[in-house]
Amino acid sequence: MPRKLFKRWIPDPSEIRKNPALKFLGVLLHDPNLFHLNRHSVSVAFFVGLFLAFLPLPGQIPLAALGALLFRCNLPIAISLVWITNPLTFPFIYFGAYMIGARILHTPIRDIHFDWTWSWFETHFPLIWEPLLLGCLISSVFFGALGYITIQWTWRWHVITRWKKRQNPDEPEKQ
Repeated sequence: MPRKLFKRWIPDPSEIRKNPALKFLGVLLHDPNLFHLNRHSVSVAFFVGLFLAFLPLPGQIPLAALGALLFRCNLPIAISLVWITNPLTFPFIYFGAYMIGARILHTPIRDIHFDWTWSWFETHFPLIWEPLLLGCLISSVFFGALGYITIQWTWRWHVITRWKKRQNPDEPEKQ
């Protein structure tokens, strides 16, 4: 089931290799580990993707691709998980991370109204960058590890139940 689920959603490796925007990667995209759907490859891809999703960095997608190349895990899954922080979700995610960091650092939680101007970054960002960065790092590690462990355990549970079902095919399913 996990393999079938992921196969349904990820693109075909040959289509990714044919993409003209990725020609600069050359033979790096021919590593079969980048497209394997096994427990290790998928769980490490979840860690890489979720870890980078919670960091307030520009260029999260290229960083996820680089992480997938470095750790030899599933490239499409790592890249797609970065989209957890999108324009609709990042205000809530980064505000939550700021709250976590502010509580850990025992700093007062500031009522700051965000504005996409350079003057806002000059005046307000120096006041919140430490708790925001700490909260983002904690969230990155926590959710990356949670994704890794969840995939490992879910995959293992599914394999064990399928194995037991094959060993005892006559046994009725539990409701």
